[in-house]
Amino acid sequence: MEINKIYNEDNLELMKRIPDNSVDLIYGDILYGTGKNFEDYQDLKPIKEIIDEFYIPRIKEMHRILKDTGSIYLQMDWRINHWIRLIMDDVFGYENFRNEIVWCYGAGGGTGKKYYRRTHDNILFYSKTTDYCFNKQLNKYKSSLQDWWNIKSIADKSGIFQIDTEFNIYDTQKPKALLERIIKASSNENDIVADFFCGSGTTCVVAKKLNRKYIGCDISERACKISEERLNDIKGIQLNL
Repeated sequence: MEINKIYNEDNLELMKRIPDNSVDLIYGDILYGTGKNFEDYQDLKPIKEIIDEFYIPRIKEMHRILKDTGSIYLQMDWRINHWIRLIMDDVFGYENFRNEIVWCYGAGGGTGKKYYRRTHDNILFYSKTTDYCFNKQLNKYKSSLQDWWNIKSIADKSGIFQIDTEFNIYDTQKPKALLERIIKASSNENDIVADFFCGSGTTCVVAKKLNRKYIGCDISERACKISEERLNDIKGIQLNL
């Protein structure tokens, strides 16, 4: 199969064609289990049996294709993070859990009239073995990388969130700063970075800019088109896996 490419298909079918132990880093802004019908996809209902049926085979494939030195970051929120953590413990091993990162994205999160406002996502970070890539980074305060990251979200349609340097072209688009931190920490130049829920392609865009190879996949034709348009603005080469 080809790398440095966006695939418009079911990610499970794509992963089945990827060789064992061939990917250095996996990131996924996965389906959050809202049950909503979005413009480009139908989200899963927040029912444990549905979550298990969808994610267990996919996470098993992610484990198979990940290198022994590789890492995986799966992003979600409060709706399903407890169920995904159980699946990840079973597949990757409790001993290979590294961090639950809290991404504090700023405003939003509902009105909060009867609960505390929900203004963060959870990112589960696992490695495949104890011998994994991790490049220590320093933030602007010169301290080591904490497990909570204060990175503003990109503006949504209501304009509540805003990053002036990034144009919002997709409902679930994530800021490049978030992916840059993950990719720099858990991969090196020429490594292969895969995102099987790639949406607008931010993971692949950042990977390409940081001289990593990438594999992107999304079930939405529109998402893949947006990803390809963003990637075409960056010079790169086509390689075979």
